[in-house]
Amino acid sequence: MNFSKEEYGKGEDKMEFKEELKNYQTIINQELEKYVRKEDCYEKKVNDAMAYSLMAGGKRLRAILVMDTYRLFKEDYEKSFPFAIALEMIHNASLIHDDLPEVDNDDFRHGKPTNHKEFGHATALLAGDELLNYSYIAMSTELLKTVKAEESREELENKIMAFDEFSHAVDRMIIGEYLDTELEGQMISLDLLKYIHKNKTGALLKLGVKMGAILAGAPKEDIERLSSYAEKIGLAFQIKDDILSEEGDEKEMGKPVGNDKERNKCTYVSFYGLEKAKKELDTLIEEALKDLEPYGEKANFLRGLTLYIQTRSK
Repeated sequence: MNFSKEEYGKGEDKMEFKEELKNYQTIINQELEKYVRKEDCYEKKVNDAMAYSLMAGGKRLRAILVMDTYRLFKEDYEKSFPFAIALEMIHNASLIHDDLPEVDNDDFRHGKPTNHKEFGHATALLAGDELLNYSYIAMSTELLKTVKAEESREELENKIMAFDEFSHAVDRMIIGEYLDTELEGQMISLDLLKYIHKNKTGALLKLGVKMGAILAGAPKEDIERLSSYAEKIGLAFQIKDDILSEEGDEKEMGKPVGNDKERNKCTYVSFYGLEKAKKELDTLIEEALKDLEPYGEKANFLRGLTLYIQTRSK
């Protein structure tokens, strides 16, 4: 697979990217299944609520970023699985909470009733809390295994650094969500809009890339370059979300279109206008692709993923 922006979407290149994307998604779903509690117990309802959101599907982009960034530097990418899974858990926890009536008040996600519509408000709230805690269990269990196996000091330090990055990124995600909710209906500056989405959406996307590089023991300059790349795709992802909220296909997206406008949210579309928002998206994608140039063919999947973010329809 070795395609340019002009070639994306044509013939074998896109097919190969899609196959690799599906393969990653399959691996992640299989790994997530290992954490689903299926036993009959007193807390079965909240366990079912966790599994309902965790296994509902989705793009799994954040977890994929951990795994594929790791592969830029090392082949044994299965060592990144617990951290990739933890990231997918925290992302789904945030979606459960985002959908609650006091936040975004959404009724559907992935074409299904949202968690609180299916299980009730209190259960959904606690299912989100449980998924957040599960993410830390996944990582702390891996750290304990590393200590007991007496693996190299460098490998243990890399996992601790990844754990630390995770904790700080979750903090930033929560701050971004708070500001997005608190400032709903208000006119805000472009700097504040970018700050909100750098944290709300961008923090976990950047975390995926950064954790993958750290776990693989990448040099400092690579971590910095890839962090720059991740910040750009994080912002691009949010701009694309805003565009889809304006003109997306509700059936394809599996959730209502136009909610941002109804709630008078300040978005990139409301700030720039639709056409200028699209140009801003294109600029970010071009800059992100340049950050990947030093990695040659090894970064082909990340290139495809970058262009997928730009062209996705859901």
